Amino acid sequence: MRISNFLLWQAAYAGLWFTETLWPDFDQQVFSEAIAAFINRERRFGCTGEQVRQMAASAKG
Repeated sequence: MRISNFLLWQAAYAGLWFTETLWPDFDQQVFSEAIAAFINRERRFGCTGEQVRQMAASAKG
């Protein structure tokens, strides 16, 4: 899947999620799957995964 360079700069840090479900069949179940996928993503904000884990560990004390 790709976005074909259409307004690429606006999608630089966007969280994209794709489904095979067509719009008329997009129901509460598919929406819940999209939300669950979003919640479970690791957001690194420009850091590596290791740096994020180190920051989280130091914040816990």
